[in-house]
Amino acid sequence: MSPAVPPGRLLHRILVTGAGGFVATHLVPQLRAAFPTAELTLCGGAPGMTPLDVTDAAAVEALVARLRPDACVHLAAISAVPAARQHPAQAWQVNLHGTLALAGAVLRHTPDCTFLYASSADIYGRSFRAGTPLNETAVPAPTNVYGASKAAADLALGAMAAEGLRVVRLRPFNHTGPGQSAAFVVPAFARQVMRIAAGMQAPVLQVGALDPFRDFLDVRDVCAAYVACLERRDSLEPGLILNIAAGAPRRVGDVLADLLHLAEVEARPETGAALLRPADIPVACGDPRLARRVLGWAPVIPWERTLRDVLADWRLRVQDELVPG
Repeated sequence: MSPAVPPGRLLHRILVTGAGGFVATHLVPQLRAAFPTAELTLCGGAPGMTPLDVTDAAAVEALVARLRPDACVHLAAISAVPAARQHPAQAWQVNLHGTLALAGAVLRHTPDCTFLYASSADIYGRSFRAGTPLNETAVPAPTNVYGASKAAADLALGAMAAEGLRVVRLRPFNHTGPGQSAAFVVPAFARQVMRIAAGMQAPVLQVGALDPFRDFLDVRDVCAAYVACLERRDSLEPGLILNIAAGAPRRVGDVLADLLHLAEVEARPETGAALLRPADIPVACGDPRLARRVLGWAPVIPWERTLRDVLADWRLRVQDELVPG
C-alpha cells in the first residue's frame, strides 16, 4: 500500500477518457474512494457517460474549456495490438492525434491540470531484446502500430511538458483482470478454458506463442498506481515517466497451465497461425524501482487471485452464452 498522502491541492474536478473501457471499470471506484469530494466526468460510450470522440478536436476543446478539470486521466485508446494492426489509420488518429488534441486543450484552458497519460510498455519493443528488466531510460523501439502510435504520443507529451503541460507518463506492463476483452492473452485463454468446462468447446485451446515471458500485473494494482500519481501530483516533475511493472516475468505457457489447473480442466494447446505476432519479443520485463520510490507503490494482489477472478468472470460470461435468445 502507498504511504500517507502529502499535503497538496484538493482535486475538485477529474476528467476520465475511455471511461467505458476495461481499466476504467476498476479505476473509477478507486478514484471515488480516494477523492470522495471530487466531481468525476466520465467520457465513454456507456449509458450515463459523457460522449466524447477524442479525434474531434473541436468537441475536445469545448469540453475541456467548459469543465476546466484539475486532473485528466487519459485512457481512451485503440488498445489491442491486433485491432491497431487491422485499422492503423484509426489507431494513429485515436492514440496520437486524439491524445494531442486533449493535451493541447488542457494546456490552453487549465494549465494547472495534472494530465495522467496511460502510455504502454509496448513502446519499448526491440529494446527488450537486451534481455534485462528495462527502466524508464530505455529507448522506445516499437514493433507494431499500437506501440508506435503510443510511443509517438508519449514522446510528444514529453515535449509538451517543456511548454508547461503537467503530464505524467505511465508505462504499464501487461495487466489483466475481470472484465477484460478476449482480445488479450489471459482472458483469451480463460474464455476457452471455461467454454471447455461448460462442454461448449472440444478440449483443444487455440493459442499463439507460449514461450514468451511477460511482466503481468493485476489491473487493480495498476489503477492503484494511477491513484497514487494523483495523490502525489504536486511532487511529481512534469514529463515524468514511470514504469508500472511487477519486475518478475511469467512464461505465457505457464499462465495457461495455471488457468487449466485452477479450473480443473484438461485440454491441449494448438497453435493458430493467426494468433502469432509478426515480431514477438522473447522476454519483456520492467524495472519498477522508480515507481516504488516516487509513489510508494508496489503490486499487492496475488497472481492466483488474479487468475481465479478472471476465470470467475468468464464462467459468468460463458453462462450468458448458454442462455437462449
